[in-house]
Amino acid sequence: MLPWKRALRPLAALLLAAAIATVPAATTHASDAPSSGWNNYSCRPSTDHPRPVVLVHGTFGNSVDNWLSLAPYLKDRGYCVYSLDYGQLQGVPLFYGLGPIDKSAEQLSAFVDKVLATTGAAKADLVGHSQGGMMPRYYLKFLGGAAKVNALVGIAPDNHGTTLGGLTNLLPYFPGASDLLSATTPGLADQITGSAFLAKLNDGGDTVPGVRYTVIATKYDEVATPWRTQYLTGSDVRNVLLQDLCPLDLSEHVAIGLFDRIAFHEVANALDPAHATATTCASVFS
Repeated sequence: MLPWKRALRPLAALLLAAAIATVPAATTHASDAPSSGWNNYSCRPSTDHPRPVVLVHGTFGNSVDNWLSLAPYLKDRGYCVYSLDYGQLQGVPLFYGLGPIDKSAEQLSAFVDKVLATTGAAKADLVGHSQGGMMPRYYLKFLGGAAKVNALVGIAPDNHGTTLGGLTNLLPYFPGASDLLSATTPGLADQITGSAFLAKLNDGGDTVPGVRYTVIATKYDEVATPWRTQYLTGSDVRNVLLQDLCPLDLSEHVAIGLFDRIAFHEVANALDPAHATATTCASVFS
């Protein structure tokens, strides 16, 4: 084996380990997703909540494990809730969001069409964690999604890329490392700060007219780094730092999406701003 190829191994392993370490082990298969309330295609949106909510998992996530807490939380509040799998790689079960992100956005487009056709709703609301909060922006900007989506709520989204806590800054010192990452896990490569995908996504502005955007970030994020790069700009954007709502909240990248009820309360506010209530440390009990 050539010396440079041997040198790539530790960096590739380190980057992959850093990402996987933030993801809990998958416990269920997508086909086991609850069929009552969540992913229930007989659900019809109510007058109070006229739009179905589509949940978009993050990298290494899936349609079940990423939403074991938030999906029931929204369902109990009267929403029709749906989740999808996307970005699958051949031979890799359960851990998704690894394929090219533009192709993942096409999967989201088809899924939203299915949800709208089934529920009869004119538009949907999207809630995504990590890549799931960023990838839908491609759908909104390039695939006609803006006409079908009312709001996008991103929980710790890597909207302007990530350095994985600085690890990606090592890539230039390992010739061929970026090519190796792109070939094996293109969904990861697309998320690195400065990627061609992100340059296209953010060229000319990071939002589109007609969609309400909410970003919910935590300053303890160790994956979508630096955390301020998660924020969006525009007249219909609300950027929220979790610790401004509750200084005691220590959630990092995974916890904010998986079980942080303070973040969930802010999601509910973003979905129904007309009936929003103050999000505080006490919101964990709501």
